[in-house]
Amino acid sequence: MEKNRELAKIFDRIADFLEFKGDSIYRINAYRKAARVIKDLPEDIEALYKEDRLKSIPGIGEKIASKIQQYFEEGTIQKFEELRREIPEELMVLLDVPNLGPKTLRLAYQSLGVRNLEDLKRAVKDGSLARLPGMGPKKVDKIRKGLEIFLRGQERMLLGEALQIGERILGHLSPLAIRISLAGSLRRMKETVGDLDVLATGDRHNIIQGFVETPGVTEVLAKGETKASILMDDRQVDLRVVKEEEWGSALQYFTGSKEHNVHLREMAKERGLKISEYGVFSIETGDRLAGTTEEEVYHLLGLEYIPPELREDRGEIEAAREKRLPRLVGYDQVKGDLHVHSRWSDGTADLEELAREGARLGYEYIAITDHSRSMKIAHGLDERRLEEQIKVIRDINSRRIGCHLLAGIEVDIHPDGSLDLDEAVLKELDWVVASIHSHFHQDATERLLAACRSPWVHCIGHPTGRIIFSRDPYPLDLDAILREAAATGTALEINSHQDRLDLNDIHARKAQEMGVKLALGTDAHHLGQLWMIRLGIGVARRAWLESRHVLNTYPLEELLALTKKGIRRK
Repeated sequence: MEKNRELAKIFDRIADFLEFKGDSIYRINAYRKAARVIKDLPEDIEALYKEDRLKSIPGIGEKIASKIQQYFEEGTIQKFEELRREIPEELMVLLDVPNLGPKTLRLAYQSLGVRNLEDLKRAVKDGSLARLPGMGPKKVDKIRKGLEIFLRGQERMLLGEALQIGERILGHLSPLAIRISLAGSLRRMKETVGDLDVLATGDRHNIIQGFVETPGVTEVLAKGETKASILMDDRQVDLRVVKEEEWGSALQYFTGSKEHNVHLREMAKERGLKISEYGVFSIETGDRLAGTTEEEVYHLLGLEYIPPELREDRGEIEAAREKRLPRLVGYDQVKGDLHVHSRWSDGTADLEELAREGARLGYEYIAITDHSRSMKIAHGLDERRLEEQIKVIRDINSRRIGCHLLAGIEVDIHPDGSLDLDEAVLKELDWVVASIHSHFHQDATERLLAACRSPWVHCIGHPTGRIIFSRDPYPLDLDAILREAAATGTALEINSHQDRLDLNDIHARKAQEMGVKLALGTDAHHLGQLWMIRLGIGVARRAWLESRHVLNTYPLEELLALTKKGIRRK
């Protein structure tokens, strides 16, 4: 739903512009709300426009609806274009720097002449930003960290974003190719991706031509006989068409990682072999010995086939040599999603919709984990509303509408470590996720340890609190959390939302090694985000996890038995 994303960005940017200008907070919030509603909309907004149903969208009033209509009829929004002309383009880019904010940017612009990225770097470095009214060392340090995050985000994209672009290209090119695959860090399911790499075999001319004509291409950067490069969604995508007999060696080579491939080449040299993208060759005779499949390449080196997600030179080659690679959790083994929001808090789907969508996805269960009361901005549930929701969930399950809904909550952990809801209602639930949503700069260790010790908490949600390209993890002693989680039987989440992927692969592997169970949850706020469970599985595979380590692979009855007897044994 590309138009949803684009419109949400436009309304968010209008709000930024207005805040930069010092406009009314009510107008600013109206545009922010519109952006949030459109971003979380489970339907294609263009379809709603064509059906004249814009005003039926909750939270979209007549003025915003008219601007959406203008966007589809004229290709832009006049208010957006007016504001863009008032603010220099280079300055506009700085609105994306985390922790900076339109008000601070306006102050830096007016007082220090900050007009672009280099000006901002200078103002942070020479201390002039710290001398502005209302600025202090802590705030400047947050902006400095935000700059670092922003610069990282300019070079790479989120895994989920890359996967969606890559699969659009595969969908378009697959009918033209004999074989086709994504490669590089995207195939390894790394949490961020640079340029996208696509590999194919088949008729070179047809594949190259089809590639540059893929819907959504904004620029053709290069077009040759075997290679081409395009821009799609402002991201570079590179295609290489190889010979059929070179497929395996080329796919292995272009998947990487660099460290993994260097290690393989060293092994090959010891065996009198040479590995390249064209095949595996005898150094002595020059004969080509393998390369049609990746399996051939690995087997010739005396190795088990190594799944792409493991190819980081973190011990996978040694494990493959000794035939002790893990049987990684499969993308088809997940039986449910353990972190989903509904319309009862800040989600957009009702409970029956979620049950039916879960059944369509082949799930046995979905855990409904709406926010608790302290999340007022998300319409969090207090004890009374949660009791009502439990009854509705039990009724839906009794009528067998879709997959089984687990009655749950994402309960806030207060700064003192206490939970946001009374024990009396928490003990009625099937699944309790405890998360931090405030005081991010406070050391989180004691808060999380207290949550692990609660007999009613099954899982710690997004344990480190990081948001990729937006917020670094909060301070915490992760080893202490892992030890406590193992001791108390508390699961830790691999939050599968593309913005989080928290725990990351390194931390999830360490958790498993310390005996902690992992749980996958999309943190979905609308039906269109449920697909992100795949990203969480990718993290789990990169973490060397098998199905037994991931609670989502357990059948419903086994999961419920575990949550009642195992995790609550504290």
